[in-house]
Amino acid sequence: MAKELKDLTKRADNYSQWYSDLVTKADLAEAAPVRGCMIIKPYGYAIWEKMQAQLDKMFKATGVQNAYFPLLIPKGFFAKEAEHVAGFAKESAVVTHYRLKSAADGKGIVVDPEAKLEEELIIRPTSETMIWNTYKNWIHSYRDLPILCNQWCNVMRWEMRTRPFLRTSEFLWQEGHTAHATSEEAQAEARKMLKVYAEFAEQWMGVPVVQGVKSESERFAGALDTYTIEAMMQDGKALQSGTSHFLGQNFAKSFDVTFLNKENKPEYVWATSWGVSTRLMGALIMVHSDDNGLVLPPRLAPIQVVIVPISKNAEQLAAITAKLQPVIDRLRELGISVKYDDSDNKRPGFKFADYELKGVPVRLVMGGRDLEDNTIEVMRRDTLEKENVSFDGIVERVEALLDDIQQNIFEKARRYRDSHIYECDDYEEFKERVKGGGFFLCHWDGTAETEAKIKEDTQATIRCVPFGVEQTPGTDMVSGKPAKHRVIIARSY
Repeated sequence: MAKELKDLTKRADNYSQWYSDLVTKADLAEAAPVRGCMIIKPYGYAIWEKMQAQLDKMFKATGVQNAYFPLLIPKGFFAKEAEHVAGFAKESAVVTHYRLKSAADGKGIVVDPEAKLEEELIIRPTSETMIWNTYKNWIHSYRDLPILCNQWCNVMRWEMRTRPFLRTSEFLWQEGHTAHATSEEAQAEARKMLKVYAEFAEQWMGVPVVQGVKSESERFAGALDTYTIEAMMQDGKALQSGTSHFLGQNFAKSFDVTFLNKENKPEYVWATSWGVSTRLMGALIMVHSDDNGLVLPPRLAPIQVVIVPISKNAEQLAAITAKLQPVIDRLRELGISVKYDDSDNKRPGFKFADYELKGVPVRLVMGGRDLEDNTIEVMRRDTLEKENVSFDGIVERVEALLDDIQQNIFEKARRYRDSHIYECDDYEEFKERVKGGGFFLCHWDGTAETEAKIKEDTQATIRCVPFGVEQTPGTDMVSGKPAKHRVIIARSY
Protein backbone atom coordinates (compact mmCIF):
# COMPACT_ATOMS: atom_id res chain seq x y z
CA MET A 1 0.00 0.00 0.00
CA ALA A 2 1.21 3.53 -0.81
CA LYS A 3 2.87 5.45 1.98
CA GLU A 4 0.33 8.26 1.53
CA LEU A 5 -2.48 5.97 2.68
CA LYS A 6 -0.52 4.65 5.63
CA ASP A 7 -0.18 8.21 6.88
CA LEU A 8 -3.82 9.26 6.33
CA THR A 9 -5.46 9.86 9.71
CA LYS A 10 -8.66 7.87 10.29
CA ARG A 11 -11.89 9.84 10.48
CA ALA A 12 -12.85 8.25 13.76
CA ASP A 13 -9.53 9.20 15.34
CA ASN A 14 -9.43 12.87 14.37
CA TYR A 15 -11.89 14.11 11.77
CA SER A 16 -10.26 17.52 11.45
CA GLN A 17 -6.79 16.04 10.91
CA TRP A 18 -8.21 13.51 8.44
CA TYR A 19 -9.58 16.40 6.39
CA SER A 20 -6.28 18.29 6.45
CA ASP A 21 -4.32 15.16 5.56
CA LEU A 22 -6.61 14.41 2.65
CA VAL A 23 -6.41 17.90 1.16
CA THR A 24 -2.60 17.60 1.14
CA LYS A 25 -2.09 13.95 0.25
CA ALA A 26 -4.68 13.89 -2.55
CA ASP A 27 -2.82 16.81 -4.17
CA LEU A 28 -5.73 19.24 -3.87
CA ALA A 29 -3.97 22.17 -2.19
CA GLU A 30 -1.12 23.24 0.03
CA ALA A 31 -0.38 26.17 2.32
CA ALA A 32 0.88 29.38 0.72
CA PRO A 33 3.66 31.62 2.09
CA VAL A 34 0.98 34.19 3.02
CA ARG A 35 -0.85 33.35 6.24
CA GLY A 36 -4.30 31.93 5.68
CA CYS A 37 -3.91 31.55 1.92
CA MET A 38 -3.60 28.35 -0.10
CA ILE A 39 -2.15 27.15 -3.37
CA ILE A 40 -4.72 25.12 -5.27
CA LYS A 41 -2.81 22.38 -7.08
CA PRO A 42 -3.68 21.18 -10.60
CA TYR A 43 -5.77 18.21 -9.44
CA GLY A 44 -7.76 20.35 -7.02
CA TYR A 45 -8.17 23.12 -9.57
CA ALA A 46 -9.42 20.61 -12.15
CA ILE A 47 -12.32 19.79 -9.84
CA TRP A 48 -13.06 23.49 -9.35
CA GLU A 49 -12.96 24.02 -13.12
CA LYS A 50 -15.64 21.36 -13.61
CA MET A 51 -17.76 22.96 -10.90
CA GLN A 52 -17.28 26.35 -12.49
CA ALA A 53 -18.13 25.13 -15.98
CA GLN A 54 -21.40 23.53 -14.91
CA LEU A 55 -22.51 26.40 -12.69
CA ASP A 56 -21.68 28.88 -15.44
CA LYS A 57 -23.85 26.92 -17.84
CA MET A 58 -26.72 26.86 -15.34
CA PHE A 59 -26.42 30.61 -14.67
CA LYS A 60 -26.45 31.47 -18.35
CA ALA A 61 -29.55 29.31 -18.86
CA THR A 62 -31.39 31.81 -16.61
CA GLY A 63 -30.21 34.79 -18.67
CA VAL A 64 -27.18 35.76 -16.58
CA GLN A 65 -24.13 37.24 -18.34
CA ASN A 66 -20.55 37.34 -17.08
CA ALA A 67 -18.63 40.56 -16.47
CA TYR A 68 -15.60 41.59 -14.47
CA PHE A 69 -15.19 44.38 -11.91
CA PRO A 70 -12.03 45.77 -10.24
CA LEU A 71 -10.24 44.06 -7.37
CA LEU A 72 -9.64 47.37 -5.57
CA ILE A 73 -12.55 49.35 -4.15
CA PRO A 74 -12.29 52.97 -2.95
CA LYS A 75 -12.67 53.08 0.82
CA GLY A 76 -15.35 55.76 0.49
CA PHE A 77 -17.67 53.31 -1.27
CA PHE A 78 -17.91 51.22 1.88
CA ALA A 79 -18.94 54.19 3.99
CA LYS A 80 -22.06 54.65 1.86
CA GLU A 81 -23.76 51.47 3.17
CA ALA A 82 -23.34 51.44 6.95
CA GLU A 83 -24.63 47.91 7.63
CA HIS A 84 -22.49 46.50 4.83
CA VAL A 85 -19.27 48.14 6.01
CA ALA A 86 -19.95 47.05 9.59
CA GLY A 87 -20.28 43.46 8.42
CA PHE A 88 -16.93 43.42 6.61
CA ALA A 89 -14.81 45.98 8.46
CA LYS A 90 -12.91 43.47 10.59
CA GLU A 91 -12.05 41.30 7.58
CA SER A 92 -11.02 43.99 5.11
CA ALA A 93 -7.46 44.32 3.83
CA VAL A 94 -6.45 47.89 2.98
CA VAL A 95 -3.98 49.22 0.38
CA THR A 96 -2.41 52.46 1.63
CA HIS A 97 0.59 53.00 -0.68
CA TYR A 98 1.34 52.44 -4.35
CA ARG A 99 5.13 52.16 -4.39
CA LEU A 100 8.11 50.58 -2.64
CA LYS A 101 11.69 51.78 -2.56
CA SER A 102 15.09 50.53 -1.45
CA ALA A 103 15.83 50.88 2.26
CA ALA A 104 18.24 53.64 3.31
CA ASP A 105 20.91 51.09 4.16
CA GLY A 106 20.51 49.43 0.79
CA LYS A 107 19.26 46.22 2.37
CA GLY A 108 15.74 45.21 1.45
CA ILE A 109 12.81 47.42 0.48
CA VAL A 110 10.40 49.63 2.38
CA VAL A 111 7.14 51.44 1.67
CA ASP A 112 7.79 54.80 0.05
CA PRO A 113 6.17 57.34 2.41
CA GLU A 114 5.77 59.75 -0.50
CA ALA A 115 3.61 57.23 -2.33
CA LYS A 116 0.68 57.30 0.08
CA LEU A 117 -2.68 57.04 -1.68
CA GLU A 118 -5.01 60.00 -1.44
CA GLU A 119 -7.84 57.55 -0.79
CA GLU A 120 -7.12 54.11 0.61
CA LEU A 121 -8.34 51.09 -1.33
CA ILE A 122 -10.07 47.97 -0.03
CA ILE A 123 -9.17 44.60 -1.55
CA ARG A 124 -12.64 43.35 -2.37
CA PRO A 125 -14.25 41.12 0.26
CA THR A 126 -17.34 41.24 -2.00
CA SER A 127 -18.31 43.60 -4.80
CA GLU A 128 -21.73 45.10 -4.04
CA THR A 129 -20.35 48.61 -3.55
CA MET A 130 -18.24 48.64 -6.71
CA ILE A 131 -21.02 47.12 -8.79
CA TRP A 132 -23.76 49.46 -7.60
CA ASN A 133 -21.54 52.45 -8.23
CA THR A 134 -21.20 51.08 -11.78
CA TYR A 135 -24.92 50.30 -12.19
CA LYS A 136 -25.65 53.98 -11.55
CA ASN A 137 -24.16 54.65 -14.99
CA TRP A 138 -25.94 51.74 -16.66
CA ILE A 139 -29.50 52.23 -15.43
CA HIS A 140 -31.72 55.15 -16.42
CA SER A 141 -35.07 53.70 -17.49
CA TYR A 142 -37.19 50.61 -16.84
CA ARG A 143 -36.06 49.56 -20.31
CA ASP A 144 -32.53 49.04 -18.90
CA LEU A 145 -33.83 46.44 -16.43
CA PRO A 146 -33.30 43.76 -15.40
CA ILE A 147 -29.52 43.56 -15.31
CA LEU A 148 -28.30 40.03 -14.61
CA CYS A 149 -24.53 39.99 -14.11
CA ASN A 150 -22.11 37.49 -12.60
CA GLN A 151 -18.36 37.54 -12.15
CA TRP A 152 -15.86 34.77 -11.43
CA CYS A 153 -13.06 36.15 -9.32
CA ASN A 154 -11.05 36.02 -6.10
CA VAL A 155 -11.85 37.90 -2.90
CA MET A 156 -9.96 38.67 0.30
CA ARG A 157 -11.35 38.35 3.81
CA TRP A 158 -8.72 38.52 6.53
CA GLU A 159 -9.74 35.40 8.45
CA MET A 160 -8.17 34.69 11.84
CA ARG A 161 -8.75 30.93 11.80
CA THR A 162 -8.31 29.28 8.44
CA ARG A 163 -8.69 25.81 6.96
CA PRO A 164 -8.10 24.89 3.30
CA PHE A 165 -11.17 25.48 1.12
CA LEU A 166 -13.51 25.91 4.09
CA ARG A 167 -12.19 29.26 5.29
CA THR A 168 -9.20 31.03 3.77
CA SER A 169 -8.11 34.66 3.61
CA GLU A 170 -8.23 34.57 -0.18
CA PHE A 171 -10.65 32.34 -2.03
CA LEU A 172 -12.20 31.87 -5.45
CA TRP A 173 -15.90 32.33 -6.02
CA GLN A 174 -18.61 33.70 -8.24
CA GLU A 175 -20.82 36.59 -7.27
CA GLY A 176 -24.02 37.38 -9.10
CA HIS A 177 -25.48 40.89 -8.87
CA THR A 178 -28.87 41.63 -10.38
CA ALA A 179 -30.97 44.79 -10.66
CA HIS A 180 -34.77 44.82 -11.02
CA ALA A 181 -37.71 47.15 -11.40
CA THR A 182 -39.84 45.59 -8.64
CA SER A 183 -39.42 43.98 -5.25
CA GLU A 184 -41.34 40.92 -6.39
CA GLU A 185 -39.05 40.39 -9.38
CA ALA A 186 -35.91 40.72 -7.22
CA GLN A 187 -37.21 38.31 -4.58
CA ALA A 188 -38.11 35.78 -7.26
CA GLU A 189 -34.60 36.08 -8.71
CA ALA A 190 -32.99 35.46 -5.32
CA ARG A 191 -35.10 32.33 -4.77
CA LYS A 192 -34.47 31.14 -8.34
CA MET A 193 -30.71 31.26 -7.88
CA LEU A 194 -30.97 29.39 -4.58
CA LYS A 195 -32.72 26.59 -6.47
CA VAL A 196 -29.91 26.60 -9.04
CA TYR A 197 -27.41 26.10 -6.22
CA ALA A 198 -29.48 23.32 -4.67
CA GLU A 199 -29.81 21.54 -8.02
CA PHE A 200 -26.07 21.76 -8.61
CA ALA A 201 -25.24 20.52 -5.11
CA GLU A 202 -27.52 17.52 -5.34
CA GLN A 203 -27.28 16.51 -8.99
CA TRP A 204 -23.61 17.26 -9.61
CA MET A 205 -21.90 17.17 -6.23
CA GLY A 206 -24.13 14.41 -4.88
CA VAL A 207 -24.62 16.50 -1.72
CA PRO A 208 -28.14 16.71 -0.24
CA VAL A 209 -29.00 20.16 1.08
CA VAL A 210 -31.64 21.88 3.18
CA GLN A 211 -32.98 25.08 1.64
CA GLY A 212 -34.19 27.88 3.86
CA VAL A 213 -33.98 31.50 4.94
CA LYS A 214 -31.51 32.86 7.48
CA SER A 215 -32.43 34.53 10.74
CA GLU A 216 -31.92 38.29 10.92
CA SER A 217 -28.61 37.99 12.79
CA GLU A 218 -27.24 35.50 10.26
CA ARG A 219 -28.13 37.53 7.16
CA PHE A 220 -25.58 38.91 4.75
CA ALA A 221 -24.57 42.44 5.71
CA GLY A 222 -26.96 44.82 3.96
CA ALA A 223 -29.58 42.21 2.97
CA LEU A 224 -33.27 42.12 3.81
CA ASP A 225 -33.35 38.34 3.39
CA THR A 226 -30.64 35.73 2.93
CA TYR A 227 -31.54 32.34 1.48
CA THR A 228 -29.19 29.43 2.07
CA ILE A 229 -28.43 25.82 1.26
CA GLU A 230 -27.07 23.90 4.26
CA ALA A 231 -25.24 20.58 3.92
CA MET A 232 -24.35 18.08 6.64
CA MET A 233 -20.79 16.80 6.86
CA GLN A 234 -19.89 13.31 8.11
CA ASP A 235 -19.18 14.65 11.60
CA GLY A 236 -22.72 16.03 11.81
CA LYS A 237 -21.70 19.67 11.43
CA ALA A 238 -23.41 22.02 8.99
CA LEU A 239 -21.67 23.73 6.12
CA GLN A 240 -23.31 26.77 4.53
CA SER A 241 -22.78 25.87 0.89
CA GLY A 242 -24.36 28.73 -1.02
CA THR A 243 -26.34 31.88 -0.32
CA SER A 244 -28.64 34.18 -2.27
CA HIS A 245 -29.59 37.60 -0.94
CA PHE A 246 -32.55 39.91 -1.46
CA LEU A 247 -30.94 43.31 -0.94
CA GLY A 248 -34.07 45.42 -1.30
CA GLN A 249 -33.21 49.00 -2.28
CA ASN A 250 -30.40 49.47 0.25
CA PHE A 251 -27.54 49.65 -2.23
CA ALA A 252 -29.58 51.57 -4.79
CA LYS A 253 -30.31 54.25 -2.19
CA SER A 254 -26.69 54.33 -0.99
CA PHE A 255 -25.41 54.87 -4.54
CA ASP A 256 -28.44 56.80 -5.83
CA VAL A 257 -29.35 54.26 -8.51
CA THR A 258 -32.79 55.19 -9.85
CA PHE A 259 -34.78 54.54 -12.99
CA LEU A 260 -37.78 56.14 -14.66
CA ASN A 261 -40.71 53.72 -14.49
CA LYS A 262 -43.43 53.32 -17.12
CA GLU A 263 -45.23 56.32 -15.66
CA ASN A 264 -42.02 58.34 -16.14
CA LYS A 265 -41.54 58.63 -12.37
CA PRO A 266 -38.19 57.93 -10.63
CA GLU A 267 -37.83 54.86 -8.45
CA TYR A 268 -34.95 53.17 -6.69
CA VAL A 269 -33.80 49.88 -8.19
CA TRP A 270 -34.29 46.55 -6.38
CA ALA A 271 -31.29 44.24 -5.99
CA THR A 272 -30.03 40.72 -5.35
CA SER A 273 -26.63 39.14 -4.95
CA TRP A 274 -25.69 35.47 -4.71
CA GLY A 275 -22.54 33.38 -4.54
CA VAL A 276 -20.77 30.09 -4.01
CA SER A 277 -17.06 29.60 -3.49
CA THR A 278 -14.26 27.07 -3.29
CA ARG A 279 -15.89 26.14 0.04
CA LEU A 280 -17.84 23.70 -2.14
CA MET A 281 -14.58 21.77 -2.46
CA GLY A 282 -14.61 21.29 1.30
CA ALA A 283 -18.18 20.00 1.16
CA LEU A 284 -17.26 17.58 -1.61
CA ILE A 285 -14.42 16.17 0.48
CA MET A 286 -16.24 15.90 3.79
CA VAL A 287 -19.57 14.52 2.60
CA HIS A 288 -18.31 11.57 0.55
CA SER A 289 -14.70 10.67 1.31
CA ASP A 290 -13.49 7.80 3.50
CA ASP A 291 -10.38 6.44 5.22
CA ASN A 292 -8.89 5.43 1.86
CA GLY A 293 -9.08 8.96 0.47
CA LEU A 294 -11.35 11.00 -1.74
CA VAL A 295 -14.64 9.71 -3.11
CA LEU A 296 -15.55 11.96 -6.02
CA PRO A 297 -18.89 12.11 -7.83
CA PRO A 298 -18.27 11.03 -11.43
CA ARG A 299 -19.74 14.24 -12.84
CA LEU A 300 -17.00 16.32 -11.18
CA ALA A 301 -14.07 13.90 -11.16
CA PRO A 302 -11.11 15.13 -13.27
CA ILE A 303 -10.40 11.49 -14.14
CA GLN A 304 -13.59 9.43 -14.34
CA VAL A 305 -11.94 6.17 -15.42
CA VAL A 306 -8.37 5.04 -14.94
CA ILE A 307 -7.11 2.01 -16.86
CA VAL A 308 -4.03 0.19 -15.60
CA PRO A 309 -2.40 -2.51 -17.73
CA ILE A 310 -0.29 -5.15 -15.97
CA SER A 311 2.25 -6.83 -18.23
CA LYS A 312 5.34 -9.01 -18.04
CA ASN A 313 7.12 -7.50 -21.00
CA ALA A 314 6.86 -4.90 -23.75
CA GLU A 315 5.25 -7.35 -26.19
CA GLN A 316 2.45 -8.18 -23.76
CA LEU A 317 1.93 -4.51 -22.95
CA ALA A 318 1.58 -3.74 -26.64
CA ALA A 319 -1.05 -6.47 -27.01
CA ILE A 320 -3.01 -5.21 -23.97
CA THR A 321 -2.82 -1.63 -25.23
CA ALA A 322 -4.09 -2.65 -28.65
CA LYS A 323 -7.00 -4.44 -26.97
CA LEU A 324 -7.88 -1.45 -24.78
CA GLN A 325 -7.38 1.41 -27.25
CA PRO A 326 -10.82 1.13 -28.90
CA VAL A 327 -12.41 1.21 -25.44
CA ILE A 328 -10.42 4.31 -24.49
CA ASP A 329 -11.40 6.02 -27.74
CA ARG A 330 -15.08 5.16 -27.35
CA LEU A 331 -15.25 6.34 -23.74
CA ARG A 332 -13.66 9.64 -24.72
CA GLU A 333 -16.12 10.01 -27.60
CA LEU A 334 -18.87 9.72 -24.99
CA GLY A 335 -17.35 12.59 -23.03
CA ILE A 336 -15.88 10.38 -20.30
CA SER A 337 -12.41 11.39 -19.12
CA VAL A 338 -9.98 8.46 -19.20
CA LYS A 339 -6.41 8.06 -18.05
CA TYR A 340 -4.43 5.13 -19.43
CA ASP A 341 -1.58 4.59 -16.99
CA ASP A 342 1.03 2.38 -18.61
CA SER A 343 3.93 4.08 -16.82
CA ASP A 344 6.68 1.70 -15.70
CA ASN A 345 8.12 3.78 -12.84
CA LYS A 346 5.48 2.76 -10.27
CA ARG A 347 4.21 -0.64 -9.25
CA PRO A 348 0.55 -1.52 -9.84
CA GLY A 349 -0.16 -1.55 -6.08
CA PHE A 350 1.11 1.99 -5.71
CA LYS A 351 -1.02 3.10 -8.66
CA PHE A 352 -4.13 1.47 -7.21
CA ALA A 353 -3.65 3.14 -3.83
CA ASP A 354 -2.91 6.51 -5.43
CA TYR A 355 -6.04 6.48 -7.61
CA GLU A 356 -8.13 5.41 -4.62
CA LEU A 357 -6.64 8.30 -2.65
CA LYS A 358 -7.58 10.70 -5.44
CA GLY A 359 -11.13 9.37 -5.68
CA VAL A 360 -11.15 8.19 -9.30
CA PRO A 361 -14.65 6.68 -9.62
CA VAL A 362 -13.86 3.63 -11.82
CA ARG A 363 -10.67 1.60 -12.21
CA LEU A 364 -10.13 -0.96 -14.96
CA VAL A 365 -7.25 -3.41 -14.83
CA MET A 366 -6.15 -5.83 -17.55
CA GLY A 367 -3.33 -8.34 -17.17
CA GLY A 368 -1.99 -11.18 -19.30
CA ARG A 369 -4.59 -13.68 -18.04
CA ASP A 370 -7.38 -11.20 -18.73
CA LEU A 371 -6.07 -10.74 -22.25
CA GLU A 372 -6.22 -14.48 -22.83
CA ASP A 373 -9.66 -14.88 -21.20
CA ASN A 374 -11.23 -11.76 -22.74
CA THR A 375 -11.96 -10.36 -19.27
CA ILE A 376 -11.17 -7.19 -17.36
CA GLU A 377 -11.24 -6.24 -13.68
CA VAL A 378 -13.61 -3.41 -12.73
CA MET A 379 -13.49 -1.58 -9.40
CA ARG A 380 -15.83 1.15 -8.20
CA ARG A 381 -14.35 3.68 -5.79
CA ASP A 382 -17.50 4.40 -3.75
CA THR A 383 -17.82 0.85 -2.39
CA LEU A 384 -14.35 -0.54 -3.28
CA GLU A 385 -16.13 -3.54 -4.83
CA LYS A 386 -14.32 -5.19 -7.72
CA GLU A 387 -15.13 -8.01 -10.10
CA ASN A 388 -13.81 -9.67 -13.21
CA VAL A 389 -16.23 -9.29 -16.09
CA SER A 390 -16.34 -10.02 -19.79
CA PHE A 391 -14.47 -7.49 -21.87
CA ASP A 392 -17.38 -7.49 -24.30
CA GLY A 393 -19.73 -4.59 -23.52
CA ILE A 394 -17.29 -2.94 -21.13
CA VAL A 395 -18.02 0.56 -22.48
CA GLU A 396 -21.72 0.24 -21.73
CA ARG A 397 -20.93 -1.26 -18.34
CA VAL A 398 -18.68 1.67 -17.42
CA GLU A 399 -21.30 4.19 -18.58
CA ALA A 400 -23.93 2.58 -16.37
CA LEU A 401 -21.51 2.24 -13.47
CA LEU A 402 -20.65 5.94 -13.48
CA ASP A 403 -24.34 6.82 -13.32
CA ASP A 404 -24.86 4.30 -10.52
CA ILE A 405 -21.95 5.69 -8.49
CA GLN A 406 -23.27 9.24 -8.89
CA GLN A 407 -26.68 8.21 -7.59
CA ASN A 408 -25.31 5.92 -4.89
CA ILE A 409 -23.12 8.49 -3.19
CA PHE A 410 -26.00 10.98 -3.16
CA GLU A 411 -28.40 8.46 -1.65
CA LYS A 412 -25.81 7.42 0.93
CA ALA A 413 -25.27 11.03 1.95
CA ARG A 414 -29.02 11.68 2.06
CA ARG A 415 -29.66 8.66 4.27
CA TYR A 416 -26.94 9.84 6.63
CA ARG A 417 -28.32 13.38 6.69
CA ASP A 418 -31.91 12.29 7.22
CA SER A 419 -30.96 9.89 10.03
CA HIS A 420 -29.23 12.77 11.83
CA ILE A 421 -32.12 15.25 11.79
CA TYR A 422 -33.76 15.31 15.21
CA GLU A 423 -36.86 17.02 16.54
CA CYS A 424 -36.06 18.49 19.94
CA ASP A 425 -37.80 21.00 22.22
CA ASP A 426 -36.05 20.20 25.51
CA TYR A 427 -33.13 22.56 26.04
CA GLU A 428 -31.18 20.40 28.48
CA GLU A 429 -31.47 17.44 26.13
CA PHE A 430 -30.49 19.66 23.19
CA LYS A 431 -27.35 20.96 24.93
CA GLU A 432 -26.09 17.43 25.42
CA ARG A 433 -27.08 15.95 22.09
CA VAL A 434 -25.82 18.81 19.90
CA LYS A 435 -22.27 18.00 20.99
CA GLY A 436 -22.48 14.84 18.88
CA GLY A 437 -23.55 16.68 15.74
CA GLY A 438 -26.71 16.64 13.69
CA PHE A 439 -29.45 19.01 12.56
CA PHE A 440 -31.94 19.82 15.32
CA LEU A 441 -35.43 20.90 14.32
CA CYS A 442 -36.56 23.15 17.16
CA HIS A 443 -39.20 25.76 17.92
CA TRP A 444 -37.84 29.31 18.20
CA ASP A 445 -39.48 32.46 19.55
CA GLY A 446 -37.83 34.60 16.87
CA THR A 447 -35.81 36.76 19.26
CA ALA A 448 -32.14 37.64 18.91
CA GLU A 449 -31.71 37.13 22.68
CA THR A 450 -32.71 33.47 22.49
CA GLU A 451 -30.54 32.94 19.41
CA ALA A 452 -27.53 34.50 21.16
CA LYS A 453 -28.00 32.36 24.27
CA ILE A 454 -28.07 29.15 22.23
CA LYS A 455 -24.84 30.15 20.53
CA GLU A 456 -23.17 31.11 23.80
CA ASP A 457 -24.23 27.92 25.58
CA THR A 458 -23.58 25.40 22.80
CA GLN A 459 -21.58 27.02 19.92
CA ALA A 460 -24.54 26.01 17.74
CA THR A 461 -26.35 28.49 15.52
CA ILE A 462 -29.69 28.76 13.77
CA ARG A 463 -28.81 27.62 10.28
CA CYS A 464 -32.14 28.52 8.67
CA VAL A 465 -35.90 28.46 8.76
CA PRO A 466 -36.17 25.46 6.41
CA PHE A 467 -38.48 25.39 3.41
CA GLY A 468 -40.86 22.44 3.11
CA VAL A 469 -41.04 21.80 6.86
CA GLU A 470 -44.41 22.15 8.52
CA GLN A 471 -44.39 25.15 10.84
CA THR A 472 -46.39 23.60 13.68
CA PRO A 473 -47.30 25.62 16.80
CA GLY A 474 -44.99 25.11 19.75
CA THR A 475 -42.98 26.62 22.57
CA ASP A 476 -39.41 27.90 22.45
CA MET A 477 -37.20 25.46 24.36
CA VAL A 478 -35.09 28.28 25.83
CA SER A 479 -37.50 31.10 26.67
CA GLY A 480 -40.74 29.16 27.08
CA LYS A 481 -42.47 31.72 24.84
CA PRO A 482 -44.73 30.82 21.90
CA ALA A 483 -42.65 29.97 18.85
CA LYS A 484 -42.67 31.94 15.61
CA HIS A 485 -40.75 29.34 13.58
CA ARG A 486 -39.35 25.85 13.55
CA VAL A 487 -35.67 26.16 12.67
CA ILE A 488 -32.62 24.02 11.98
CA ILE A 489 -29.97 24.47 14.67
CA ALA A 490 -26.50 22.91 14.37
CA ARG A 491 -22.83 23.41 14.98
CA SER A 492 -21.13 24.48 11.80
CA TYR A 493 -17.90 25.17 9.92
